[in-house]
Amino acid sequence: MNRDDVSALLTPQAMRLLDEFADLDTIADSVGAVTALRKAGADARTSAVVLTQLKLRRRARAKFGEFATNMLFTEAGLAQATRLQVAARHAERFRRAEARRVADLGCGIGADSLAFASLGFDVVAVDADETTAALATFNLAPFSNARVEHSVAEEFDLAEFDGAFLDPARRTELRGTTRRLADPNDWRPSLDFAFGTATETRTTGVKLGPAMPHELLPEATEAQPIEAQWLSVGGELVECSVWLGATARPGVARSALVLRDGSARELVSSTLASEDAPIGELGDYLYEPDGAVIRGRFIGDLARELGGHMISREIAWVTADSAHDTPFAQSFRVREVLPLHPNQLKKRLRALEIGRLEIKKRGVDIDPARLRKELQPRGDEAATLICTRVQDRRVAILADRC
Repeated sequence: MNRDDVSALLTPQAMRLLDEFADLDTIADSVGAVTALRKAGADARTSAVVLTQLKLRRRARAKFGEFATNMLFTEAGLAQATRLQVAARHAERFRRAEARRVADLGCGIGADSLAFASLGFDVVAVDADETTAALATFNLAPFSNARVEHSVAEEFDLAEFDGAFLDPARRTELRGTTRRLADPNDWRPSLDFAFGTATETRTTGVKLGPAMPHELLPEATEAQPIEAQWLSVGGELVECSVWLGATARPGVARSALVLRDGSARELVSSTLASEDAPIGELGDYLYEPDGAVIRGRFIGDLARELGGHMISREIAWVTADSAHDTPFAQSFRVREVLPLHPNQLKKRLRALEIGRLEIKKRGVDIDPARLRKELQPRGDEAATLICTRVQDRRVAILADRC
């Protein structure tokens, strides 16, 4: 979205059309949607920006619920925006830390600032992109305690703030394509700058990608505790957040938080060091740890909780001889172990009349889509085929979800 698109969008006519055509089916009949908008008096550009917003609002409901119907988005802004329930947890961290003024540096379309403002913080949302800042201004307009500045994080004066929240940009646009920035020094702002915003009088939260290497986490001190938390929502790993100062919980160095079905469950550790579980043979049950558990390096903790062990080094499967109901993993009952050879697998699946087949793979170089074509499953029965390694052996484990 460019400046002209924003200008066309932020008009009384476009706002009226967004309300009037909120239920317009832009997917099933895109031509009809354009025709309806043109009949309502919209020119080509206005029709285009309104249709784009209607599509984005529909997608945004997964993150923002009904709040999405009163917000504006860009494609990148929506993709990178914090889910509403996660943003609320970010804001709660600052509330417990007794912060009063929070600077949201790299605010995007303003998702986290919305949560901060709703809890009564004095919020300044800052973004380096002019278009994004304009949409954040619209989204935060209902809150008198929030304002937006178009600025780069490094140039914003934090002197009067006792809280800072940062979401460094980890991608860049180059010749029409998006490229991930591997070096934290190239992030905007850099990782060192983000961590450096924490002082004795200012607490900081930094939202990072879930693949954040543990080696890049800062060292905690007696004066400045630090907590790294990996968080998943509904089985999807969404972020690693690093909390410095009063937003970090005493005695917690790292944690894995799992939000699922309206509940929140957590594994915590007082140290960044982790201890893996021993390696052994396959038991009667196989457990696939949640992404937050894997990235937070809690696999050993989970294995001990389940009375089990891992089946191969550096492959995130845990096995045990008994069934456990755990929020930290998906569980499977093992039927049998088969050679990882398509022809033998196809013959066995036909004998068992398995036509509804879920294929999972970890630690082996196969293409599940290609394997499915080779297996051609047929029948009324269902099962899960897990392609992996048990110690050093490539195997296919036929299992049922528990």
